[in-house]
Amino acid sequence: MRTMPNMSPDDKAAGWAAYYQQLRDRPPRRTLLAALDRFGEPPADALAVDLGCGDGRDVVEILRRGWSVVAIDAEPEALRQLSARNLPGAERLTQVLARLEEVPLPIGLQLVNSSFAMPLCEPERFRDLWSRIREALPAGGRFCGQWYGVRDSWRGRTGMTFLERAEAEAMLDGLDVEMFEEEEADGVTPRGKAKHWHIFHVVARKSG
Repeated sequence: MRTMPNMSPDDKAAGWAAYYQQLRDRPPRRTLLAALDRFGEPPADALAVDLGCGDGRDVVEILRRGWSVVAIDAEPEALRQLSARNLPGAERLTQVLARLEEVPLPIGLQLVNSSFAMPLCEPERFRDLWSRIREALPAGGRFCGQWYGVRDSWRGRTGMTFLERAEAEAMLDGLDVEMFEEEEADGVTPRGKAKHWHIFHVVARKSG
């Protein structure tokens, strides 16, 4: 989980800086690429929200494709690292320092991207956020991102949400599901810690 408790502010910032440096050259998530490819040419006044944007590995691609982006993260260092990038179309980027489950979703958005961030909400806030995402998206709008399954080795950590497959599928009722892939594998975190991953990769379109 992306937390650094019991650290001074300076040590915490340094820790996040090192973390994001490890991720610096990683490509955008394939869920995002799948969603953007489905749109083709961006809609007029295309607006995306990246919930839990981190240092912007997905933001760069959204901007490159001509969208405007509201990038939201609760970590100041994430937004500092994002600002330090060579961003295409930086004038189309708005940065917001806030917890993703608390920030209002802007009117007019057509894409909500949340790569590995939504599970960092406790269950009640997670479900409230999902309801707000569904309400905010217009017909033809899309969500893309990842949710955690119940066999993930982080299950049991406070402040996080883990879903049974049936729960994840039920959350997508009424949407056109363009990707729903369940992944389960042993691996390591970006910090080099061993981890069993149980992930749902999701791309869904609001009908209409």
